[in-house]
Amino acid sequence: MAEKASIRVAAVQIAPDLETPGATVTKVLGSIAEAAEKGARLVVFPETFVPWYPYFSFVYPPVLTGAEHIRLYDNAVVVPGPVTEAVAAAARRHGIVVVLGVNERDHGSLYNAQLIFDADGRLVLKRRKITPTFHERMIWGQGDGSGLRVVDTAVGRIGALACWEHYNPLARYALMAQHEEIHIAQFPGSMVGPIFAEQIEVTIRHHALESGCFVINATGWLDDAQVTALAGDSGYAGALREGCFTATSSGSHAVLASQADTSQPLD
Repeated sequence: MAEKASIRVAAVQIAPDLETPGATVTKVLGSIAEAAEKGARLVVFPETFVPWYPYFSFVYPPVLTGAEHIRLYDNAVVVPGPVTEAVAAAARRHGIVVVLGVNERDHGSLYNAQLIFDADGRLVLKRRKITPTFHERMIWGQGDGSGLRVVDTAVGRIGALACWEHYNPLARYALMAQHEEIHIAQFPGSMVGPIFAEQIEVTIRHHALESGCFVINATGWLDDAQVTALAGDSGYAGALREGCFTATSSGSHAVLASQADTSQPLD
């Protein structure tokens, strides 16, 4: 981004398909096409959106999550593989930069991975969340610092962190030191309650202000039927509501793309 330019971006907040293998990818491809049709040059999806974020691990103890853990493993994304090929083709066809959060399967482990596809379809960055948070450590392996890179794309220099990695000042500094112009933040959404949305707003605004870059943040969303199905008889349905904050920030303010209480999805 050698000269000042105005770039339209899309932060996608929709629900994954928790039942049908591959259906979430279909939603991703449709959203890419819609974003491009509306003039966006960059489209961002939530944390581990494909096939879905492991919400089950937040409301059930590990002893009860084995079957869902295996189902997530079976439907996870291999990089490279059919999912990355489909997303790359969509990015190339529409000439749009795509940032997608996936559960990556590599041999016997799952990882929280962030994938950046340039507008020509090239996968220019695959990074893994360095330290999964709380319940996530029962699901994902640990990443490493090799993914703390800023990459050149058709819309500028982009870096990315997932969720509470933003609480690690050295990780954020590593991206700032590489002259990050656009920062991608991805969170699960539909968790914890309003305080999660408040934390997200403070976090992305702080990074935008401190780094002098733009931040694009996407959170996921669950509908009432999905919350009921996930929570079952645990009594913790309330733990899977609200907590959404899909927005862009330039430091001085955050442009809200969805209400924090999020009774409706946004795409």
